[in-house]
Amino acid sequence: MKAIAVIPGQAGSIHLTELDEPSVRDVPNGRGVLVKVMRVGLCGTDREITAAEYGQAPEGYNFLVLGHECMGQVVEVGDAVSEFEPGDYVVPTVRRAGTSIYDDNGQYDMSTDDVYWERGINLLHGYLTEFFVEQPQYLVKVPRGLREVTVLLEPTAIIEKGIIQAYEIQRRLKIWKPSRVAILGAGPIGLLAAMSLRSRGLDVSCFGRRQGPNVNTELLNEIGARYISTTDMPVGEAAKTYGPFDLMFEATGSAAMVFDAMQHLGKNGVLVLSSVTGGGRDIQVPADTINLGFVLGNKVMVGTVNANRDYFEAGVYDLSRTEVQNPGWLSKLLTHKVAGLEDIDGVVKLLGQGSNAIKAYVEVSPL
Repeated sequence: MKAIAVIPGQAGSIHLTELDEPSVRDVPNGRGVLVKVMRVGLCGTDREITAAEYGQAPEGYNFLVLGHECMGQVVEVGDAVSEFEPGDYVVPTVRRAGTSIYDDNGQYDMSTDDVYWERGINLLHGYLTEFFVEQPQYLVKVPRGLREVTVLLEPTAIIEKGIIQAYEIQRRLKIWKPSRVAILGAGPIGLLAAMSLRSRGLDVSCFGRRQGPNVNTELLNEIGARYISTTDMPVGEAAKTYGPFDLMFEATGSAAMVFDAMQHLGKNGVLVLSSVTGGGRDIQVPADTINLGFVLGNKVMVGTVNANRDYFEAGVYDLSRTEVQNPGWLSKLLTHKVAGLEDIDGVVKLLGQGSNAIKAYVEVSPL
């Protein structure tokens, strides 16, 4: 069967390759679930892997199949599988359990192992192929009515993890009723964070560099969030008007913005970081001021990346709620499509730095 892969460590090596078709018998004890891939999202992680910034091939292979944002349909199940049946729509999680105590209790996204396995990212083939087989605990069933937008679930799970953990952390206060939120970044993660937080009834200010109006600002307006261009109003100035911010969600990819956000977080606030920044850039920061503000203001900073099954299920709830509250809004995030695995040039183009896609995806097979 066809698959889109890269040779890890070799920039620009994306190519079409062949894999053996999997079988439910590949998973022992009758616990296999065979899934037909339908859509696979493309994101910055895929871009970085194709640029040879990271990623390792599975044992026995010199290539890594890309793709970790997947939705598909169950084709066949093993004799011991009762959780799924053919025809179910599913989304697979990305990371697989290792050996730590956190892996043992289902929190494999919190693993303390130095080596980790992630589909389409590290040591395991991804989903940009025709079929895959998986164990039931790594699959999340989604309603048929969400099938058109289910490819958004994996990135939604990341923002769900950050928001849910922020609320968990704030149980330390006994009472925490956030009302004002700042989201730094108006890309796909920022938009999904705005969606989730607005559905909770919070006042949301979303910051980006571009001046509006544009598609992103219109999407924010539709769900009742305000957009602020940092060209017109820096975060610090906006905090005086629309803050103090009880919760800040960073999704910019810029370490400099992280330290800027730390200065403008409100007292008893939580700053959630979702960017994975590479390189060795040095910046000057007002370290004493930031430290003093965090200590005296009882502030907290936490990161979110990857996600376990619980957060995927929370994402299903939020996507469903958004479809009810704002019908059709989620589908507007799916701006660019590549039809079929054979269109490598289309994939390369959408992974390019110049792409203006909100969410690009490959339609491997029709829904």
